Amino acid sequence: MTPLLEVRGAAKRFGGVQALGGVDLRIDRGEVHGLIGPNGAGKTTFFNVLTGLYPPDAGEFHLDGQPYRPGSVHEVTAAGIARTFQNIRLFAEMTALENVMVGRHVRTRCGVLAALTRNVAFRTEEAQIRERAQALLEHVGIGHLAPFKARTLSYGDQRRLEIARALATEPKLLALDEPAAGMNATEKRVLRQLIETIRADGCTVLLIEHDVKLVMGLCDRVTVLDYGLRIAHGTPQEVQRDPAVITAYLGAPPQEMTT
Repeated sequence: MTPLLEVRGAAKRFGGVQALGGVDLRIDRGEVHGLIGPNGAGKTTFFNVLTGLYPPDAGEFHLDGQPYRPGSVHEVTAAGIARTFQNIRLFAEMTALENVMVGRHVRTRCGVLAALTRNVAFRTEEAQIRERAQALLEHVGIGHLAPFKARTLSYGDQRRLEIARALATEPKLLALDEPAAGMNATEKRVLRQLIETIRADGCTVLLIEHDVKLVMGLCDRVTVLDYGLRIAHGTPQEVQRDPAVITAYLGAPPQEMTT
């Protein structure tokens, strides 16, 4: 079966620091795939390379069987990858509905001239965008917050709003960068249910997350990075038993941890 995403040899250097040393990643269609590792492992750098924020120094990238070059965020979004950020990035003075509508515009057809003249085609498309944006807000559980400015929403609701905006681009792959950061236990349960719903709707998910318990209970497969290298890959059960993973997280070889 052709994977939805396949990355071979992704590399990135910042000056004298090799942040990624040739990382391979395969994500199958319809799965929730976890990307974990200790602080400084290269997870966020990999995310930023994958989604066009950083140009890769090397690597091959295929999405849905087609090669793509992560040269810019716009190109990556057009290819079918959407992402959220560890630090929430919303348009604070826009309403929740407007934030999602902005995400939806990447799939619109009307150009600048139509927007200036506000012709029939533009007005029709704008109404469709508004309707779809409202539906996505309902989908993530915050439809009632559509008219409120993003800055007035609670932390958890802002997280869900950012996911709704990402979904508005109709991604094949939704990349979530630490979506549970700062959430309490109740908010994490809601988040897990939302991710499961997104997967059930046919969207593949790549998840960076420090909450290992959440990752192991939610993900179908997990990839582990350490010092910019892939050290493990497999099911959550396989990864949890991997000696290299235990050493990376606890700083001691497995035999030493029992003494």
